This record gives sequence, structure tokens and C-alpha cells, in this order.
Amino acid sequence: MCPVTTVVKVEGIRGKAILFYTPRWLWKHWEGGKIHALMMDLDVGICSEIEKRQKKKLLLDYLWENLRYHNWWAYRYYLCEFLSLINVIGQMFLMNRFFDGAFFTFGIDVITFMENDQEDRIDPMIFIFPRMTKCTFFKYGVSGEVERHDAVCILPLNVVNEKIYVFLWFWFLALGLLTLFNVIYRIVIIMSPRMRVYLLRMRFRLIRREAVETLVRRSKMGDWFLFYMLGENIDSVIFRDVMHDLAARLASHPNKSGLQIA
Repeated sequence: MCPVTTVVKVEGIRGKAILFYTPRWLWKHWEGGKIHALMMDLDVGICSEIEKRQKKKLLLDYLWENLRYHNWWAYRYYLCEFLSLINVIGQMFLMNRFFDGAFFTFGIDVITFMENDQEDRIDPMIFIFPRMTKCTFFKYGVSGEVERHDAVCILPLNVVNEKIYVFLWFWFLALGLLTLFNVIYRIVIIMSPRMRVYLLRMRFRLIRREAVETLVRRSKMGDWFLFYMLGENIDSVIFRDVMHDLAARLASHPNKSGLQIA
């Protein structure tokens, strides 16, 4: 393999890696450590009662004062998930261009090849990654002149390459389907407050049903997403207490400005 080709392939791999990492980098930049700051080491739950009450009060006060102001924060997370889907699809198109239009059906062709009879099948992996090729060698002969020799060369690296790209085909397919389902799931969450109630109840069973319904009814989608993320990261009992206190405060202030169904 010539040095130029090697450099091009290495740069291509780096470019693909950067594209895959970009959504994560964007979210880390946009999230800004909000969840970590709000956790205040409450993920352990082992601290004095005075310290625990202080931290719970700080978290409750933040959620109360900033209710309805987390939509854009949540939508940026959903945007990163959508970018992940676009990235997977884009990677597949780039690979298809690299394969001269053969990548989209590469995995299917390999499966078909394995199911066909021995005498009727043509290996698509050899078609794309030939294991033997004609080579031309130049060397100096006995007379001092350059002599040309034709030979058949074996390409052992292509035996590895064909296995790698078969795996990548199935990996991209699985990753694309899972990401697509996740995007659809997010759309359902955005459109359906009832689904948000159901998810909170199923994931955090310690919280009373009426508290969950009050929280979802009196907050917006971004607040729900913050609740869910906090519940995933702090102690379940502490999270239950904070949610119950927040729901009680919302119930006692029915006229809090601007609160409505998200």
C-alpha cells in the first residue's frame, strides 16, 4: 500500500470519528454540567440530615424558580440525538460512495452468497476486496537495464478488510434503526403529556401518582426531561422527597404565572 493511500485512509477514519463524536461534544458544551451541579453529591445519599435538608431545599428552590425555563435545554439534547441519526445515515452514504455504490446491499449480498449453492454463488466480498491481483515488478537485470516482470500478488490485508466492512454494514444498520426508534420515541414524548406521566410512574415508582400528574400538568416538556435526568442520577428516596415537595408547592399555588400543560 503506497504512503499516499495510507494517509488518505487514516484521514478518512479520523473524519468519520470526528463526525460520530460531534453530537456528544455539542451536548457536553450545551449541558454545561447542569446535572452534575444540581446533584450536589445527592447520588450517594449518605450525609447528615442537616446537610441533606439543605441540599434538598436548594434543589427544590431551583426547580421552583426555574420551572418552564428548560425547554431549550431539552430540545438541544433531542437535537443531538437527531444529529446522531443524520450522522449514521450520512456515514452509510459515504461508505456507499467509497464502495462505488455497492455498500447499501453489501450485507444482503453476503447473506445471499452464504445461502446459495456452492456452484452458483459469487462471493461479493472477493468482488469488492480481491485477494489476488496482477502485479508488475521492475528490477535491474544482468545487463544493467530495468526489466519488467508480471506476477500474481496475494493481498492478505483484504481478507481482514472484508470482515471489517461486513461487520460495519450490520453495525450501521442496527445503529441506524435504534437511533431512528429513539428519535420517534422523543417525538412521542414531546407530543404526549400522558406518555410523560406514564414514563415517570414506570421509572420512579416511589413517587405518588397524583404527584407525577401534578408535575407533568403544571410544567413543560423541558422540566419533565430535567426531572427524569435528575431521577436517574440522584438517590431515589431524595428524588422522591423533592418531587413530592415540588408537587405540593405547585398544588398550593394554582395561579403561579404562566404554568400550563406543556
